Amino acid sequence: MTISSSLSAGVSGLAANAHRLATISDNIANSATYGYRRAVTDFHSLVLGNESGRYVAGGVSTTSQRLIDESGALSSTANPTDLAVRGRGFLPVSSSAMAGDRGTEDFRLTTTGSFRADEDGYLRTPDGQTLLGWPAELDGTIGTYPRDTAGGLQPVRVPAGELSGMATTEVTLAVNLPATETQEGSEGFPEELTVEYYDNLGTTQKLSLMFTPTVPAPGGAPTNEWTLEITDGASAGAVVGEYTLVFDDSRGAGGTLSSMTVATGGPFDPETGTFTIDVAGGPIEIDVGLPGVSGGLSQLAGVFAPLSVGRDGAATGNLTSVEVDPGGYVHAYYDNGASRRIYQVPLVDVANPNGLETHDGQSYSLTRESGEMLLWNAGDGPTGDIVGFAREESTVDVASELTQLIQTQRAYSSNAKVIQTVELSLAEETDLPVEISVWVLDRSELIPLRVCSATIAPLLVRMLDMGCTVLKLGGRRAPGFDQGPRRGAADSRSDFAVRDDAPRRLGVPGFGRRGRSRRGGLSPA
Repeated sequence: MTISSSLSAGVSGLAANAHRLATISDNIANSATYGYRRAVTDFHSLVLGNESGRYVAGGVSTTSQRLIDESGALSSTANPTDLAVRGRGFLPVSSSAMAGDRGTEDFRLTTTGSFRADEDGYLRTPDGQTLLGWPAELDGTIGTYPRDTAGGLQPVRVPAGELSGMATTEVTLAVNLPATETQEGSEGFPEELTVEYYDNLGTTQKLSLMFTPTVPAPGGAPTNEWTLEITDGASAGAVVGEYTLVFDDSRGAGGTLSSMTVATGGPFDPETGTFTIDVAGGPIEIDVGLPGVSGGLSQLAGVFAPLSVGRDGAATGNLTSVEVDPGGYVHAYYDNGASRRIYQVPLVDVANPNGLETHDGQSYSLTRESGEMLLWNAGDGPTGDIVGFAREESTVDVASELTQLIQTQRAYSSNAKVIQTVELSLAEETDLPVEISVWVLDRSELIPLRVCSATIAPLLVRMLDMGCTVLKLGGRRAPGFDQGPRRGAADSRSDFAVRDDAPRRLGVPGFGRRGRSRRGGLSPA
């Protein structure tokens, strides 16, 4: 039984090393594949018996897994939608571009991908994986979506060929008003300022701001007061705001805005330094600076000077590019300088990444072993961030794989040698009794011949006891034997004699041409 178990152990060794060779070859073949995770094969010994003084070879078994939790190095590219995860987490993808066609079985995870807009504008990889994300509102905000399911995710679609005009919602003013105009004897001429803004159609409109100083009576002190009147060109010149501005003339805070009283329009918020007016296209927030803080409206000696006028919004423009920032927000950029947020791509995290099921294209799906998923904003919690213009390289180290390949080849050859040795041993044990039974005449010949092992000897004895000492075919003697006393023998214990050429004619192994057998048995006469 021991020699049979050796054969089984050798066969299991061949299978185990063949399994390991398969993972090594797969790793080497994908050493240049972006996002590939290397596979490893582990060996485990088998024990079949623990009896004292008796050993049975158990062999070896294997288990293989893909090390998905390892990360590869990042390499830069020229495509803004080439994405890679830097750190923990996965990008959500789907093989279906239509949100209504995507089921739970279609939801996949990946760590990198070269996403480009297809004919319908969906960001897809060359092998058909579509990037998923949460759509943004018109103002760029992201709604509230469930974090433990992919139900709220939709395919990311680029508004290709779409014209965009962004309405103005904020205006920032930094204007200096001449302090001399609020002193006695000044002429009190108003100062005018025109500010352009964009309406909801991307058309340029105008706001007219008129600053009128309050001149003191003769002999009176400087008033440091101005009246601001705002009219909207899109509303046929209607007044949309009127305010009274008072400036500070104390030491240390002189020239800064002290207070702002509303007559028409939205109230002034001293905490933010802003107020809101309603134009034809909707509300616009105007920032004039905090009271007592320089940088907004001011009144200092000199001339009227619009120091800085800023606004958001843009005229009609064409889409030029789409990029993803580290937080996973997808931005559309236009040739008019405008940009807007269109999607947010979350990162998927699972408790056991190595428990994910592997699919084609370096994609994975959830299993019971991986645990439940949770969607995170990129950069929050345990997840890393998203890198654009980058791809993640394979985690395979070719030098290490080649080293393992040499080791596996030697182990495979050694197991093959074990099988060859066991086969030769079994061949002698099964072939020798037949050859011996042809020309060994009785039980006593087994002792001087000594050509069989201790394991086979009892079997030969039983064969002789059962009348197999001489094979008879139709009453005739077995070929190679003659009846009669043996020539030149010291005794005649047998009635049969072996012909001189019987061992050679029967092909008995171990006998030379002359003299005694190489195995210590009898030689031909």
